[in-house]
Amino acid sequence: MKLSEKWLREWVNPNLTTEGLVEQITMAGLEVDAVEPVAGEFSGVVVGEILEAEQHPDADKLRVCKVAGNGDEVCQVVCGAPNARPGIKIPFATVGAALPPGEDGKPFKIKKAKLRGVESFGMLCAQTELQLGDDDSGLWELAEDAPVGADLREYLDLNDQCIEVDLTPNRSDCLSMKGIARDVGVLNRKEVIEPVIKAVEAQIEDTIKVSLNAGEACSRYVGRIIRGVDVSRPSPLWMQERLRRAGLRSIDAIVDVTNYVLLEQGQPMHAFDLNTLRGGVQARMADQGEKLTLLDGQEVELNSDTMVIADDERAIAMAGIMGGNDTAVTGETKDILLESAFFHPIAIAGRARSYGLHTDSSHRFERGVDYKLQEQAIERATQLLLDAVGGQPGPVMVTENDQIPQDREVTLRRERIKSGLGFEMSDEDVIDILTRLGLELSVKADTGWRFRVPSYRFDIAIEEDLLEELARVYGYNRLPTTSLTADLSILPQNETRVGLSAVRSQLVARGYEEAIAYSFVEPKLQQMFDPEITPVPLQNPISADMAVMRTSLWPGLVSALQYNLNRQQHRVRLFETGQRFIPKGEGVSNLDQQPVIAGLIYGSRLEEAWTAKAENVDFYDMKGDLESVLALMADEASFSFEVARHPALHPGQCAAVVRNGEQVGFVGALHPKLQQELGLNQSVYLFEITQASVAEAQLPSFQPLSKFPEVRRDIAVIVDQNINVDSLQNTISAAAGEQLTELKVFDVYVGKGIDPHRKSVALGLTFQHASRTLTEDEINASMDAVIKSLEETFNASLR
Repeated sequence: MKLSEKWLREWVNPNLTTEGLVEQITMAGLEVDAVEPVAGEFSGVVVGEILEAEQHPDADKLRVCKVAGNGDEVCQVVCGAPNARPGIKIPFATVGAALPPGEDGKPFKIKKAKLRGVESFGMLCAQTELQLGDDDSGLWELAEDAPVGADLREYLDLNDQCIEVDLTPNRSDCLSMKGIARDVGVLNRKEVIEPVIKAVEAQIEDTIKVSLNAGEACSRYVGRIIRGVDVSRPSPLWMQERLRRAGLRSIDAIVDVTNYVLLEQGQPMHAFDLNTLRGGVQARMADQGEKLTLLDGQEVELNSDTMVIADDERAIAMAGIMGGNDTAVTGETKDILLESAFFHPIAIAGRARSYGLHTDSSHRFERGVDYKLQEQAIERATQLLLDAVGGQPGPVMVTENDQIPQDREVTLRRERIKSGLGFEMSDEDVIDILTRLGLELSVKADTGWRFRVPSYRFDIAIEEDLLEELARVYGYNRLPTTSLTADLSILPQNETRVGLSAVRSQLVARGYEEAIAYSFVEPKLQQMFDPEITPVPLQNPISADMAVMRTSLWPGLVSALQYNLNRQQHRVRLFETGQRFIPKGEGVSNLDQQPVIAGLIYGSRLEEAWTAKAENVDFYDMKGDLESVLALMADEASFSFEVARHPALHPGQCAAVVRNGEQVGFVGALHPKLQQELGLNQSVYLFEITQASVAEAQLPSFQPLSKFPEVRRDIAVIVDQNINVDSLQNTISAAAGEQLTELKVFDVYVGKGIDPHRKSVALGLTFQHASRTLTEDEINASMDAVIKSLEETFNASLR
C-alpha cells in the first residue's frame, strides 16, 4: 500500500523525521519497501493558462500558444500536445526552468528556442515530463480554479514523500490511512485526529429493495440512493492528488470518492447507475455459466462458487471484486446507488485470481474488512459526493442477517507475559498498549485480563496474538536478551528405529538426488496417476496447476523428470520424502495424511564412460535400489514382492511391496499409455512405500561363523511360466532344512528345447553346519526333499 507522508501527518504527527518514521513503522511489523518523492526534481514551473492557440504555419502537429503565468508577461510557446486549447490551465515551464533529469541523469534546462521558424519561450508540460504520473497523452489539465502564476510545487504541495508499505496478510486493518495512523499513534502515544464524519440527513425518501441470499458470504449490505448528481464536475484537486500519490488514477468524481473512502477508511465501495437497475438488488451465488461483462470490458463466465450482486434479472457485479459494465456510472448518469457491504473473507479469497483478476477491493475483502464500518463509509462518501457533484441523498438502507461476525474476547494471563516475552510488564503498560490498539478491557482479575477485540482486528483470536501486540508496540529491539539454560540429559536411542536420514543417505549413495515438490498438483495430472481417487481440492489455490492435494508423490517426481529432460539431463534418479493425502470421507477431518518415500529412475544404467556399455535401466534396477533400502531394516525377509496392478504402472511390470502380509507400497514401470501422454521417450521406473514400513527395524544379533566347509549343489527345474521365483525359493527354503545357508537364482531360460508354456530356472543351494562337517547322505537327503517338494507343489521336473 502507498501513502502520502503529509496525509499521514494530518492524522497523527509524531516528532520524527521521515527516516525515523519509516524505521518505526518497519520495526512495528509494517515493513516499508520504498520511500520516494511524490514528484520529480524540477523548478521554475508555474500554473499557466492558454489564452490563444493557433495552428503553426509550417507544421500540422504543432500549435502556437499565448500563455499567461510568467508574471505580467504573455509568452509565446510552441506546443505539440493534441489537447492544447484556449482556456485550460496547465504546468508552464518558463525559460530557465529545470525539469527532472532524463536518461543521462542531468536536469533538462528550458531555453528560448525556435521551432520550424517560430520562437518559443518555455514549455507546456504533461504529467510524465514532471514525473507526476504516467499520463503522457497530452498536457496535464489542472483545476479551473488553479491560481495563474503560482509555483506548481507549492500549489500542489509536492514537497512530500510517498511511503510504500508491504503488509502481511494478517494486517488487513492497515490497508487504509486510518489503520496506519492508528498504529503510528499507538507507537508514539499520540492522539489520532480523524476527519469528522456526521450523518447526512436524507433529503428524499427513495429506497430500493435489498435481499441477502448468500448466507454468511454477505451478511451486511448498506446502500443509499443519491439523485441529481452532476458527473461532469471533477473531483477536488486535493483528492486527485492523494489518489495519485497512492497509485490510483483519477477517473470521475464518483469513482474518485469511492476510491478515496477505500484508501482513507479501508472500506471498498461501489456506485451503480440507479436508472440501469431492473428492480431491487440482491447478494447471491452465481448460476454456473452465468455471464457478466466487467468494468474493464472483459466478459467472464461465472462459477457457482462466485458471489454476485444482482438485480431482479441478471448479475450486475462480481461481489467484492469488480462492478459490471451494464450498470456503470457514465457521463449521462444522474442518479446513483452507493453500495458498502461486508463480504466474508472466505467467500472472496481466491475468486478474483480464478478469473485472472486482482483489484484493490478483492485485496482487502479476502484479507478481512471491518464488519462495523459500512455505515460510516456510506456517510463519509455521501459527504464527499455532495461537495463534489451535488445531489439529494436518500436514507441509509441497512440490511443484515443473523450470520454477521460476533465480537470476540481473548484472555491474557499475567504469567504468560513473563514466560512469552522474557520480562515482566507493568499492568499499566499492558492496559495502555492494548486499549490504545482499540481493545476494550472487559474483565480484570488477579491472574490477568480479558479484552474485547475490535471488529477491525481479524488477526487477534488467541492469547499469543495479544503477546505479539505487546511485543510489537513495546519494541522488538527493546525486548531483553536472555541466555537459555536447561538441564539436558542424553535420551536413550532406540536402535530398532531407522531414521529417515539413513534412508536418504542410502538412496543418495545409490546415485539419487533428493527432490522437493509442492503438495499441490494439477488436477488433470493427478487424475492420470490415480483415476480411482477424487483428490481434495484447495479453496484458494496458488494457480490452476496447483489446485488439488496429491494422493501420490509420483506426479511431482515425473514433473521434475520432465523439467530435467527439457534441460538436456537424460539420466535422472530422483527421490522424495513427504506426505500424500488420501480422502476417507467428507471434510478435512477424514483426510488420511500418509508419510511416504518415492523414487524414480530414467535413462542409462551407468554414467557415460568408455568402460561402460550403454544400457538403459530396467525394472530390476529399481527393485534392487528399493531392496537396498529395505536391507536397512535388518529384517529384509519380512518383505516380499507380489504381482499386482496399479493404474499408473505397466500391467506386466508392477509389483506390490508387502511386509508381513500388509501391502506397504508399489514398484514398477510407468504405464505405456501414461508415458506416451507425458511425452517421455523411454521407460520410467518408480517406487513408493510408506515411511512407517521402513521405520521399524529388527535389532541385529551376532551369529558365530562356522569353521566347517560349505557345500553347494545346483539344480535346474522346469516349471510353468506363471510361477514366480519367490514362490520357488520359499518352497525350497522350507524343504531344505536349517543347514541351507544361501539360495541363489543364477539362470532363467525360455526357448528351444523347452515347452513354450514353461521355463527353466537354475538355482544354487549352499549347505553348512555350525558345529560339524555335513555328510554326503545328509546333503542328498535335503536335495531329495527339495526336489520332491517342488514336484508336488509346482509339478516341476529336473532339466
